[in-house]
Amino acid sequence: MHAPCVRVPTDAGERTRKRLADADLVDETLDIAVADGSLYIPVSDREAVPDDLAVVEHDVPERETQTTPADLLGFEPSYERLGDVVILDEDDPERAARIADAVVESDVRARTVVDRASKVKGETRVRDWDVLAFEGGESASRSPTATVHREYGCEFALDIADVYFSPRLATERHRVVQQVSEGEHAFDMFAGVGPYAVPMAKAGADVVATDINETAIDYLRENAARNGVADRITAYAGDVRDLVSGAAGGKRGDGDREVAETYDGWADRLVMNLPHTADEFLDTAVALAGEECVLHYYDIQHEDDRYAPGEAAIRAAAEPEYEVSVETRHTVRSYAPHEYNVCLDVRLRRV
Repeated sequence: MHAPCVRVPTDAGERTRKRLADADLVDETLDIAVADGSLYIPVSDREAVPDDLAVVEHDVPERETQTTPADLLGFEPSYERLGDVVILDEDDPERAARIADAVVESDVRARTVVDRASKVKGETRVRDWDVLAFEGGESASRSPTATVHREYGCEFALDIADVYFSPRLATERHRVVQQVSEGEHAFDMFAGVGPYAVPMAKAGADVVATDINETAIDYLRENAARNGVADRITAYAGDVRDLVSGAAGGKRGDGDREVAETYDGWADRLVMNLPHTADEFLDTAVALAGEECVLHYYDIQHEDDRYAPGEAAIRAAAEPEYEVSVETRHTVRSYAPHEYNVCLDVRLRRV
């Protein structure tokens, strides 16, 4: 069947296949084809393939040995994979159990199957999970909800019971990381386990990362070491407002500890991936910004007016100290009926 494939010379085939596999982009339902000295590697999302790889349509055979959950169920279930954890979002417990059984019996690589049991809650943005299937094996002592996720050549250890992580944002994170330059100062204000911070450091940036969730910061430090960038990332557990001296509402310490360093005017790039409440931290972002700084501001807005509220909030915080220019207005994904997760890439230049 015809499918989008990455075409590479055969001598670069295994290296390219591994690179695509690390980004979870190889279409495992199709086989790799060879023709005229080139290898054709089928991909699941052509838009997510790195720009330096050529994507073409090519005739590739289906894998006859792969059994999918749909083969066993008679319908196509909706699920997402995070490392070896398969995540369902089903309201009907019986249907969820059927899907979990089918995932386990299929050829999907899964150690655990979970169903969402709550919405994201609290300032640490975690949720409850129902564990429907768990095959611990040699790693039975590890939490059923712990895994190692691979994305665009980076590895992230995490436990979804303790931290927030969305595999659906992989393409968006890669879009931002591709803008990073060697030697720049990048500040991730709500860093989680490091899905922005780690690849920005791999791209050559010096990174400061903060998160209110201490467990997430523990994982971030582990992931920095896991990916060979521990020397480029400084991580703080706590409120990002503690790292500036003059942000409205901020403070230097909480009575139990004092932050050893502030970062006023330090950042060349700021990531603000906290869509529901990022506007509350814009004074802090402006305090962190250097003479010129690119701000990646994430927001949730109604489809009729996706960008204006965020842009107005940024201008209110940054002007007249900074000249504000919006470089990209980007819709990341649908979030809820008539609501969208969006990103504004904004350049601030000190006046």
